[in-house]
Amino acid sequence: MGILSNKDCIGDFVWGRDPRFGHAFDFAMMALIVISISIMAIETLPQFPQEWTGAVLFFDWVIVVIFTVEYGLRLWTVPNRLRYVFSFWGIIDLLAIAPFWIGLVFGLPGGEALWTLRLLRIAKLLRFIANMETFQRAFELVWRELLVVFMFAILVMFCTAVGIYIFENEAQPEAFPSIPHSFWFAVTTLTTVGYGDIYPVTVGGKIFTFIILMIGLGIVALPAGLIASAFTQAREEEKERKKALKNARRDTRRSMKDVEELSEDPDG
Repeated sequence: MGILSNKDCIGDFVWGRDPRFGHAFDFAMMALIVISISIMAIETLPQFPQEWTGAVLFFDWVIVVIFTVEYGLRLWTVPNRLRYVFSFWGIIDLLAIAPFWIGLVFGLPGGEALWTLRLLRIAKLLRFIANMETFQRAFELVWRELLVVFMFAILVMFCTAVGIYIFENEAQPEAFPSIPHSFWFAVTTLTTVGYGDIYPVTVGGKIFTFIILMIGLGIVALPAGLIASAFTQAREEEKERKKALKNARRDTRRSMKDVEELSEDPDG
């Protein structure tokens, strides 16, 4: 009974169902992955001290061990082990550790195996992000609006390409030879990037570009507002869910305590 209880507690912690710690485990793993891939990037700098190579290699070994323990805990606590093993994220978890241990068994140099692991950690990072109920709920709340914004952006982009082609084709036939060629200008203008490699020279083209640039600012800002609103609502829903779960568990413990007291009462 104690083992089953511990298994349930560990499972709640690993899978982010714990009412007290929530996604603390996921956040810790995410931080570990971010640090790892950041070190991977820094290590490629030409001035990276070679005497630190051993410490980086040791850190990678520690991460592999942690990932292996994590995979073992998930495999132990998941209700349907076979389903988890062959699920998308289960395969990602396995691929994050398999290259190292396979390389160790078959004599592949540790550095090469660990380098392969580092690339797979990015996919593992996505696994933790996607596992957050808040992210999932926020996406469910806003995906229709984002789709509408995306379709509107495509429409405005096409109109921009057509408009700038009309204004600038004669003045700059090499820069705007066709509407498809004008799409690059539409993309850089609507996203407010403006690389400066292609720009209007006519008065009409400049006025048109100014108008499109103002529209582009709104298109870029609109999804940010939608996503922020969705995250706020999803967070509030998650708080209510955790509060309800905590109250339910408290009521369950009280009921069990009452039953134990009744069973111990000889007059009951």
